[in-house]
Amino acid sequence: MNDKEPAVKLDGRTIPFPSSISTEARAALMRLVGEDGRPRHALYEMPEPNDISGWMKMKSAADAQYAAAVEGLAGSLRSTTSTIEVGPATIHLATPDGQFDERCALIDLHGGALVFGGGKACLVSAGRQADQHGVYCYGIDYRMPPEHPYPAALDDCVATYRFVLERHAPASIAVCGRSAGGNLAAAMLLRARDEGLPMPGSLVLLSPQVDLTESGDTFRTNELIDVVLPRSLMSNNLFYAHGAPLAEPYLSPLFGDLRGFPPTFLRAALATFFSRTR
Repeated sequence: MNDKEPAVKLDGRTIPFPSSISTEARAALMRLVGEDGRPRHALYEMPEPNDISGWMKMKSAADAQYAAAVEGLAGSLRSTTSTIEVGPATIHLATPDGQFDERCALIDLHGGALVFGGGKACLVSAGRQADQHGVYCYGIDYRMPPEHPYPAALDDCVATYRFVLERHAPASIAVCGRSAGGNLAAAMLLRARDEGLPMPGSLVLLSPQVDLTESGDTFRTNELIDVVLPRSLMSNNLFYAHGAPLAEPYLSPLFGDLRGFPPTFLRAALATFFSRTR
C-alpha cells in the first residue's frame, strides 16, 4: 500500500479503505479522514447529558447543516407534500406524482442520533421516498430532546402507526428507519405488538441504533475506525433516555422479544451500531 494513499491511521496501525466497494463509496469515506489519518468527525465532542445550553447550540449547528444538505434536493422532488398533526405527532405526507397504488404506504423514520434531523430534512426525506418507491410516504417528524425526551418520540411513532393503520391494510404498510430512526422503527413495532396492534407487511432497518447501552465489544474495537461515527453516542443516548434504563427494550430494541415481527431487511453499514446480532 502507498503510504500517501488515504487510510485511517491509529496507534501505529494503518487501516486501508476496502477495495471491494465502489470508487464513489471510497471517495466518500476518504473525505471523512484528515491528512493525519484520523476521522474528521472525531474532532467533535457531544455535550454532557445535562448541558442543555450545549445541546441547544449543537442542535442549531446541526439543523443548519441539515438544511444546507437538503437545499438542492427539495427542488428536485416530483411528489407533493403536506404536513398533518395527529395529537402531538407531526407527519409529513408525501404523495407521488402520477399514477400509483394508493393502497400501499411507507412509514419513514429519519436518523440523527435521537436528537437531530427533523424539520425540512424529514419532509424532504419523505418526498424522496415517495418519488423512489411510488407509494404514500408518512415521514414522522418525531419530537426530540431537550424539549421532548423519551418517550415523546416513541409516542409520536405509535400515534402515527395507528393513524396509518386506519388508512391502509397492515400487509400494505412498510416501515423504514435509518440509524436513530431504526431504533424507533423497531421500538414502535415492539410497543404496537404489546398494545395489540397488527404488524406491518415489512420492516427495513438501515444501520439501526438498536443498542443504546453500547455494551458490545465492537463499540470499543471499532472506535476511531468507523469514520462516520468514530466516537460513542452515549451522551446522546443518556440525553434522550432522560433517566430511563438504557437496556429497556423500548429504548434498546436489541434486547426485546422480537417474536412476531414482520419480514425484516437489515443492513449494517456502520459497524459501530452493531455490537450483537440474534
